Amino acid sequence: MKAKPPASASNANITSLLKKGIKSAFPEDIKPMLATLVDEPVDEPGWLYEIKWDGYRALGYINMGAVDIRSRNNKSFNEKFYPVFDALKQWKINAVLDGEIIVVNDKGVPDFSDLQAWRSEADGHLAYYLFDILWLDGFNLMNLPLNERREILRSVVPANDTIKLSENFDATGSEFFELANKMGLEGIMAKKATSLYTPDLRTREWVKIKTEKRQEAIIGGYTKNENTSKQFSALLLGLYEHDEFNFIGVVGTGFTNKLQSELLQKLKPLQTTICPFKIVPDYNKPSRFRPNPPKAEVTWLRPEMVCEISYREMTKDGAIRHPSFKGLREDKKAKDVVREKPIPITEIVEEKNALHTSKVISSPGKKERKTLLNPKDETQTRNIGGHDLKFTNLSKIYWPKEKVSKRDMLNYYFLAAPYMLPYYIDKPQTLNRYPHGINGEAFYQKNVKGKVPGWIETFPYHSETDGEDKEFLLITNEASLLYVASLGCIEINPWSSRMQTPDNPDWCIIDLDPDKNSFNQVIEAACVTKKILDEIDVTSFCKTSGSTGLHIYIPFGAKYTYEDSKEFGRSIAKLVQAQLPEYTSIERKIFDRGGKMYIDFL
Repeated sequence: MKAKPPASASNANITSLLKKGIKSAFPEDIKPMLATLVDEPVDEPGWLYEIKWDGYRALGYINMGAVDIRSRNNKSFNEKFYPVFDALKQWKINAVLDGEIIVVNDKGVPDFSDLQAWRSEADGHLAYYLFDILWLDGFNLMNLPLNERREILRSVVPANDTIKLSENFDATGSEFFELANKMGLEGIMAKKATSLYTPDLRTREWVKIKTEKRQEAIIGGYTKNENTSKQFSALLLGLYEHDEFNFIGVVGTGFTNKLQSELLQKLKPLQTTICPFKIVPDYNKPSRFRPNPPKAEVTWLRPEMVCEISYREMTKDGAIRHPSFKGLREDKKAKDVVREKPIPITEIVEEKNALHTSKVISSPGKKERKTLLNPKDETQTRNIGGHDLKFTNLSKIYWPKEKVSKRDMLNYYFLAAPYMLPYYIDKPQTLNRYPHGINGEAFYQKNVKGKVPGWIETFPYHSETDGEDKEFLLITNEASLLYVASLGCIEINPWSSRMQTPDNPDWCIIDLDPDKNSFNQVIEAACVTKKILDEIDVTSFCKTSGSTGLHIYIPFGAKYTYEDSKEFGRSIAKLVQAQLPEYTSIERKIFDRGGKMYIDFL
């Protein structure tokens, strides 16, 4: 099996690809995009396959000769991995790169324990394998599809023993995974060729498949058996779940004497007299393999240090069995560690098919969707895509005049989901909640941090308006759409921009909002708008809005800011109103419009 041969890319083609990016200043703090763990390889077309490197994820910043290498949690690698730093210093480029720093063992396989023990070049050869480029020469490339970003990356990676391109391989996922297993690699990565780069988000467009089960865990203490010569016997491990630190097991294998000594030096500053776990673990508990375990004493630790383990299985209550220590993860923060449960690859494939535009536009076919909720029970629980959703107060009337209930609305959303979902992908949501129906008091909810289930994906964003850090909900699948509907969101309010380019909208919208006007007048205003846009060679699309209004969408392709969009929309609105002064208005206040159609811009 060979790496996929490079496509010939001319300088003109690379320049053309660069111009598809967004002009921006040099970024200084990008959080890496994360992959979702799945249970088996994906064998669908349109995916790129790479080695899953067993090392430290690292973002490389090169600008005007200055170099900075940062871990996932923004820790500097400049001194620790100085050969990589020196190699980047020699690279005459202005770029932001994403990759993995590794050490290859004597078998030619990346070895995380060797990387942990690395102190100088005498300990092994360091390599920085690059698999993505996020910014180059004044252009933000994160809105480009992966295959185009890789084409740009391939054109600039130097011929170097330290900086290398992480190749993608021409094979099926199953073939590549089988080879990775035979070679003793940690696993493989599968990435959609069309995927955009979404910082600080665990996406389903990048997935990882591991050859052995692994889990990151937080160290909450260590034990020392009586009459042992070891510096400690086992580490007590836990995970934060629902803001509680829960015990998941002990690991007592995978340590050398030297490693134990180094670990103890790092753990001693974290010693405390208070057990950090929600429930004090029974670390002397006998098992069928050790009916009379040696008596151990425990030293509690503040739960701050992260490690990685391999294990054979995880019990139903979340405990690990037969774990082995792999190393500390000093590149990760305790608060970022989650229990990794592989999701079925079939769920991702089915989700991809459901969201494919051609599927959405075509007829659903003979096999129609059935009703989600029965007409009787007031509270019902349904499993949707592996997630249990509880629906309550189902008889509550949401539309009094039409006698339409919350149950009716949820059944509608269930039936319409395949048609709706493509328009929400990658778009943060502002929730407009009507808990008491269409005539009841409504409220907007933007920040959902800590208020939604863990499986709901969110987008972190710093609001310049109020200076706060918020997490906006993302609708990524049928389950998350129905969860939003269950909150009383009669209408769905996605941003006009995507999370990859949050400050740059996909489109500008001209909103024709009639008051006492006829629909023929609304149509005439739309035609005038189109004529004005056609005259300046600007593409536009018209769609209905509500019962009598029209929206005119002007594609911007995330090339301009919201302020640019606002000013452009204002100019178009003024031109339209000037041609139809008898029955249109651009006045913000309803009273000042005099019953005329309002031309708004969004």
